[in-house]
Amino acid sequence: MSTTLTGPADTGLARGDSPVSAAAIRLAGMVDNVIRPGPGRPARAASYRLPRMAAFWLLVAALALMLFASSAPSPLYPVYQQQWHYSSLVSTGVYAINVLALLATLLVAGSLSDHIGRRPVLFAAAVTALAGTLVFAEAQSVAWLFVARGVQGIAAGLSTGAISAALIDLQPPGSRLGVLMSSVAAGAGSAAGAMACGLLVTYAPAPTHLVFWLLAAAYLVLIAGVTMMPETAAPDGRALDSLIPKVSVPQSVRSVFRTLLPSIVATWALGGLYLSLGGALMRAQFHLNSPLAGGLVIVALQGASLTAAVFTRNWTIERALGRGPAFLVTGVVIALTGVATREVWLFLVGSSIAGLGTGPTFTGILRMLTGLTEADRRAEVITATYVAAYLAFSLPAVLAGLCLSRFDLSATAFGYGVIVLALELIAVLSSARHRGALSTLTGAPPCPAPCPGTVAANPRVVAAHA
Repeated sequence: MSTTLTGPADTGLARGDSPVSAAAIRLAGMVDNVIRPGPGRPARAASYRLPRMAAFWLLVAALALMLFASSAPSPLYPVYQQQWHYSSLVSTGVYAINVLALLATLLVAGSLSDHIGRRPVLFAAAVTALAGTLVFAEAQSVAWLFVARGVQGIAAGLSTGAISAALIDLQPPGSRLGVLMSSVAAGAGSAAGAMACGLLVTYAPAPTHLVFWLLAAAYLVLIAGVTMMPETAAPDGRALDSLIPKVSVPQSVRSVFRTLLPSIVATWALGGLYLSLGGALMRAQFHLNSPLAGGLVIVALQGASLTAAVFTRNWTIERALGRGPAFLVTGVVIALTGVATREVWLFLVGSSIAGLGTGPTFTGILRMLTGLTEADRRAEVITATYVAAYLAFSLPAVLAGLCLSRFDLSATAFGYGVIVLALELIAVLSSARHRGALSTLTGAPPCPAPCPGTVAANPRVVAAHA
């Protein structure tokens, strides 16, 4: 049953909300007021409302932009380090502060959009991301890098659950497009950010400024677009409770989540290794010192991941979670062989094969979890998934950075890769032990409602306005 939101006037205390919750609910109307007439204002707003599919593609671009901005600084770290003469341990700290801020925000506000609406959370995320970009653009010391990456992390934490849930809300009925484009946008954004920044550092003027001013312009366009997108979730009066830091998984998907958790950790830990140490590995192990090399190694993994996500979009979940890990394990073995033999082509080929595995693996995981989750708790389960993912993305990479004080880079990368392999094999064996239960959940008839790979309509989805 759909509910039509007609404005903030509908969200008062008449429903029995507490004063604090009512204030939080009214926040859902703040952005709405920008494009809706209020008392004494002309009725001009409705014509500026984006169609649902236009809003869908805007959010795809927003997710890609967030990941672009997150990976863009990677080729710049050697430049900053040369300018300001800080240690590799400080570089690890700059990397870590971003993910710590992201995780803290996810824990506090990861499911907020379920309770006050998607649009106000997305608006706040875009404005915060713009602020972080401006700090990067004007950075004058390593302290500025810590601040910029921290603010970036807050923006990513605000946007992660809201964008993923809104894409599912806005996708055509019965479609898998929301989960697919979440994976495609993330992979494309990460790869493009690293490669584009590498090109700018190599060939463009003002390498530590230009990319961030271009990003700032993109965020201004995004902010304008968010104010015109339709709301897809009505406030429910539980905003205050949702701000209590917690990570929870609905009972309906808890056992599946536990089974798939090692695979979530493996796929994201691999990405964390490439984003934090990939450029350094290209310089130290393969003697490729160009900033383009640091971007290329990220493109090898993330570009292959996004390609696989597109071309395997019609795979069943069972197929994605069977073949994806096989590609990932094979690719990591080949990449580690390249590290051991100092053959860069072997390392890049292995990285690409591993990327072919990460795309369908994580897409399959998201399709299963969102398909089995109650519609009005999607942001909650997406948040729990991404908390696990970002912990895997950050903590192992930080530990790897600390290991560099005792071991050389190739030994650290080799040990890291072996752990990734072990985790993925644990997930495969665990899935095999639960094959009967998982086959029921991955679409073998009769399948539960909603069937994995499709999602039920959100009972609080707001009708789009013309």
